[in-house]
Amino acid sequence: MYILIGGAGLVGLNLAQKLVELGHTVAVIDIDANACRYAREQVGVMAFEGSAVSTETLIEAGIRKADSLAAVLRNDALNLALVTLAKHYGVPHILSRMRHSDFTEPLRIAGASHIISTVELAVSTMVNAIEYPQVESMMHFEQGQIEVLKLPIPYNCNVAGRSVADIAQDPKFPSGSLIIGYQAHPHEDLIIPNGSTLLEEGSTVLIVTKPNSLHQVVDFMEECRC
Repeated sequence: MYILIGGAGLVGLNLAQKLVELGHTVAVIDIDANACRYAREQVGVMAFEGSAVSTETLIEAGIRKADSLAAVLRNDALNLALVTLAKHYGVPHILSRMRHSDFTEPLRIAGASHIISTVELAVSTMVNAIEYPQVESMMHFEQGQIEVLKLPIPYNCNVAGRSVADIAQDPKFPSGSLIIGYQAHPHEDLIIPNGSTLLEEGSTVLIVTKPNSLHQVVDFMEECRC
């Protein structure tokens, strides 16, 4: 895929690096000559010096052939302008970073396929790390209406040795929650479990649930056998 990134700050450059590692062709646009030089020499991507909301710069960078565009400029108004231009030039997949929630609807109307609130993401991540230190990671979907958590299975806990089907039928297991991933050991691949999959002590599970069921899910999975 050919991916354009508007903004060569920390987010833009790190995003470019990850995308290059995944095999994509990436170009960044930034008004900072030093940032562009760093992108070329250290990250190994194309870099176009100029305003990412300039039609001339965007055309030079190949926006008409871009498969995706990420707007990670310094403020929401610039990102809104870039999203609008990307939509105008027919980019099929447009992402935007957002700092202030007032821009959620304007960005959506302008054509952003995905809107990532950096402030909300950072705050929710820290809150979850404080409230659920045992949870290895947590992701939010549909504006926080769905949570996916990665949780280790403690030794001597109540769910160890039980099947996924058995756990799902347990009345104590929160309704609407589902085990969607299973990793028996850290060096093994994550698999999609079926009803007969047995949860081993020291393994890891992915569970999808509602935010108001998080405490119940964690408490249930960690309940001691004794």
